[in-house]
Amino acid sequence: MINRAALTGRLTRDVELRYTQSGVAAGSFTLAVDRQFTNQNNEREADFINCVIWRKSAENFANFTHKGALVGIDGHIQTRNYDNKQGQRVYVTEVVVDNFALLEPKQNGGNGQSNNYGSGGGNNVSGNRNSQPNNNQDPFANSSDSIDISDDDLPF
Repeated sequence: MINRAALTGRLTRDVELRYTQSGVAAGSFTLAVDRQFTNQNNEREADFINCVIWRKSAENFANFTHKGALVGIDGHIQTRNYDNKQGQRVYVTEVVVDNFALLEPKQNGGNGQSNNYGSGGGNNVSGNRNSQPNNNQDPFANSSDSIDISDDDLPF
């Protein structure tokens, strides 16, 4: 069976980061995803998709995003249910995020690059997952000199 969801949209609010009793981070957020067509008034409508993200990825996602941020997510759809305080059964459908990508430059002095901080077994992950990326570690960051590399220097 196939159960994959890939979405691009904007956060409707800041990520709500919580921790389970055993200390596992869980972030919940809603993603506004534009529809491909316009309505009768020639306006584009959006779907509001509930999402959840877990563990270190949840902490990174909450640290690097904010309300209105454009993000891409990859995950799977999951349903669950629970009884609320009034004893009524509540059904929830949400996307469980496996990977995400920040699709806009950081607003306060960012370097203009897209960054991925997902959790998919090391795929699509750049930067240090335990702290914010440190651009000062790049020895070529402020250099306008060209780098001369011959084909013989490449390992492939």
